[in-house]
Amino acid sequence: MQIMRTSPFRFVQIGLKAIALLFVSAFLFQSFAKAADKPNSKFGGVQVGAITYSYRSMPDQTLAGMLNYSLQSGLSSIELMGGAVEQYAGIPQSKDAKVIADWRSTVSMDKFKEVRKMFNSKGIKINILKLGESKWSDSEIDYAFKVCKTLGAVGITMEISEESAKRMAPFADKHKLYVIFHNHGQPGDPNFSFDKSLSYGSRLMLNFDAGHYFGATGLNPCLLIERLHNRIVSIHIKDKTGPKAAEPNKNQQFGKGETPVNEMLQLVQKNKWPIECDIELEYNVPEGSDAVKEVVKCVAYCKAALVK
Repeated sequence: MQIMRTSPFRFVQIGLKAIALLFVSAFLFQSFAKAADKPNSKFGGVQVGAITYSYRSMPDQTLAGMLNYSLQSGLSSIELMGGAVEQYAGIPQSKDAKVIADWRSTVSMDKFKEVRKMFNSKGIKINILKLGESKWSDSEIDYAFKVCKTLGAVGITMEISEESAKRMAPFADKHKLYVIFHNHGQPGDPNFSFDKSLSYGSRLMLNFDAGHYFGATGLNPCLLIERLHNRIVSIHIKDKTGPKAAEPNKNQQFGKGETPVNEMLQLVQKNKWPIECDIELEYNVPEGSDAVKEVVKCVAYCKAALVK
């Protein structure tokens, strides 16, 4: 009988391959585990998020608090309020406008790079940054756009007006980012026009608050979304009563108001428009609950409308 012999070197090779396989398996397992830990609030092709203003009643108003609350809500995209971001970056605690303006004009972007890493590492995209006003100085407006770009957001958002549109359009073009205008009850004024403000620049877009629109006008926001969908970056999702209700223009828990929330979500889904739908929690938080728990309910409501 001939005995097959295997050299010691061959055993070492086999051992090294086995060890390498174990390392690869462990790495893949860890990668899959990390991926599974990250939130995903894109349902039926529609990205659902929230504005961090929704957490204004929560105890931790720091940037870390906003991150944790967003994670607890299961969100993978947010509109981030700028106050917590600037605090993290070390904005001076001063009431002197010049001191603040000087800081904004000279501050390094290093801290803002940290912010982006913080959120991205947890699987949360900062889609829109609420920072800046048209009355700011040129250098401050430039700063707002620099922060926006550093965070990876598509644009900054502020309140809509023709004056703001005229002022901000050149800056949007300069920085090649959007200025995304938000509305409150202005559409209730018969002289108000979204189109007039948007006409001042191609990078002027809408952060369309459908709840405020419906509460002020009683009109179906789907009609406006359909007409201006290519100028809408995001929709603020909330449920309100209309102007003719017993309690007019009142924020309600999702499903208890008159705003066609489901219809809006399904319209975006049907047309595959790249419009983010951001929850803005404005109804009174019920006793025994908190803002995070309520945002979770709102996310689940949106998901139910989009996933059958």
